[in-house]
This record gives sequence, C-alpha cells and structure tokens, in this order.
Amino acid sequence: MDEIARAAGVSKATVDRVLNNRPGVQEHTRKHVLTIVADLAGMHSQGAERSRIRLDFVLPGGENAFITDLANEIERQVELRGDVDIAVHRLDGITPEEIAAKLGSLRPRTQGVGLIGLDSPSVREAVRRLVAAGIPVLTLVSDISHVGRVNYVGIDNRAAGRLAGYLIGRFLPGSAGKVALIAGALAYRGHEEREMGFRHVLQESFPRLDIVAAREVHEDAGRAYSEVRALLAEHADLVAIYCIGAGHEGIARALAEAGRENAIIFIGHDLTEDTRQFLLNGVMDAAIDQNARVEAREAVDRLVRAIRNESNISTATIRIQSVFRENIPNEP
Repeated sequence: MDEIARAAGVSKATVDRVLNNRPGVQEHTRKHVLTIVADLAGMHSQGAERSRIRLDFVLPGGENAFITDLANEIERQVELRGDVDIAVHRLDGITPEEIAAKLGSLRPRTQGVGLIGLDSPSVREAVRRLVAAGIPVLTLVSDISHVGRVNYVGIDNRAAGRLAGYLIGRFLPGSAGKVALIAGALAYRGHEEREMGFRHVLQESFPRLDIVAAREVHEDAGRAYSEVRALLAEHADLVAIYCIGAGHEGIARALAEAGRENAIIFIGHDLTEDTRQFLLNGVMDAAIDQNARVEAREAVDRLVRAIRNESNISTATIRIQSVFRENIPNEP
C-alpha cells in the first residue's frame, strides 16, 4: 500500500478504495492507481527496478503563485516515485528567445521535457528540434500548436474562460455595466483561449455586460494594481473583473483601497495561499482552479510513459473546479 501510494502520488486511503472497488474516487484517479499497480507488479516480477529517467521542466519565474506551487509539486515527484530525476528551470523572463535558448541547452542530457511556453515561432522551432532529436516534449498549463509534442497536461482553457463569464453573468442577473479583463500574458495560448471563451459566453448569454479592452499586466501584481486603479477612475459603472492569469494581489489591493471590494465581482484563477485569503475575506468571489498536485503527477507520469514507449497514455484534460468561500478544500 505504501509503495503504491508513493508511486501514484495519492493517499493510502485512495489506494485502499481503488483496490477494494469502493466509491469516492474519480475515474481518472482510479485508472492511474491501477496502472501504477500493474507497473509495480511487473517490476517486482522481473526482480529489478527500471532505470531512473532524467526529466527537465521549463517554467516561468516571477510572482505567479500557482507556477511556484506547480514547480514544488513536480520536484516532489522525485520522492514519491523513486524512478525519476527532475530538474525544474524557472526563467527570469518569458521572452520567446529566452525559452528557446533554455530548451536548446537541455538537449545533450535530458530524456524528456515539460514546458510552459509561449506559442511563438522561435519556441515552436526549439520544441521541434527536441522532438527531432528523439526527446519527448509535453506542454503544461498552456498548449503549443503543431510541434509534435507527445501530450498536453492542463485544463481546457477556453472552457475555463467560458466558466468565468458564466459565473459573472449569474452573479449579476439582468445587470448592465462594464466588465474588465486583466490579462496575465496574452502571448500564452492558454490566456488567449480563456479570453476568447470569456468574450463568447458574455456575447451569447449576457449582452448587457460590456467588456472593457483587455489590460495586459505580464503576471505582475504591481501593474495589475495600477491598471485596476485606472479602470476604477475611468468607469464608474465597472461591475466585474476577470483576471485571466496572475496579479490577484494587486487587484485585491486596488479594490480594497477604493472601498469597492464588496461592490465589484472579482473572478480569478487557481487556488493558492493568496487567493484562499481573498475568497475568505470576500474581495474575491470565485477562483477557477486546476489542481497543481494532479497536474504535476500527470505530467511526470505521461512523460515517463512516452519515454518508455508505453501505450494507452492518458490525454484527458485536468478537471476544472470552481472554488468559492464556502467550498475551499482543506488540501489540494
């Protein structure tokens, strides 16, 4: 039980429920645990462990608390699995050139790469070079098109944007007014998809809510603060804010300073220590969450399976969860 739980990255209670076919386990988790059981059985029957695999993950640096949580969870997989060595590379900037250079530097030693990257020509070409060299590449959180990557691990970002729009519309039934988009970095395909989904659902279902032009803050809380202060001054009829990426702290501070924290609906992404507090004190109304622990576990598992040429690798997206003040989970 201990070995299965460590390898699968779940609790012993979850393993017990799966092995004894009890309810209370999501289907993708059940399949994951059973696959780990089969792998461990094969390893023991052969009398030897598989060789360790070297994985590299290239993630943005900066203030995004979810990315920090994700990086920590990826590194934790070394301890939980026992068959991988992992290096996490946090980049100071998110320019295409910096990402491409880092990807190029990994080629001599890595066996597989996980990437949160921009969908830009130089990044796409760097990914194609890794793939051509026989190195599997997996995208995380935000996908990259037409590069031969082996898998994508993350939420359906367009659906997440639609969910944000639906929540705002339902929080403000029949209302008219301005809605602000605060974009992290629209160079991420995932952020573009969230904006697209958000705009579509408001146009379809809540046409009296008028979207203010997106303000791009490059995942910086200080810039988010300045942009929201300006929006509050420009639009007396501002009724809601949707934060597509990072920057929640700056938005919350601007709303509180203006005394508008209870008057404006604020929807953001990801359950972190900061957003937990903003939900509890009422400045934030909902967080659209993707589970960092599950995402890290799936990314490592799918990369390892691709390197070992295993079949039946999952392609399922990560479950989207709407978190409110009244249903904040005790643990991720």
